[in-house]
Amino acid sequence: MNLGWISFISILLIILCFSYTLNFIENLQKGDKRLANQSKMVAIICLGLALFIPFVYSLIAQDF
Repeated sequence: MNLGWISFISILLIILCFSYTLNFIENLQKGDKRLANQSKMVAIICLGLALFIPFVYSLIAQDF
């Protein structure tokens, strides 16, 4: 797996994070707290993975 695939996965996760953030705001305005909490958690996980995966890859790539 090279840096191109890592960048693609990271960008995809950031787009998913943005989408779930918009869903969170929409569900919050509708008053649906259960879906708002689920959307918030998925958005946080996607953003965390989008930032964590390239970081780990860069640490691994420096060892070689």
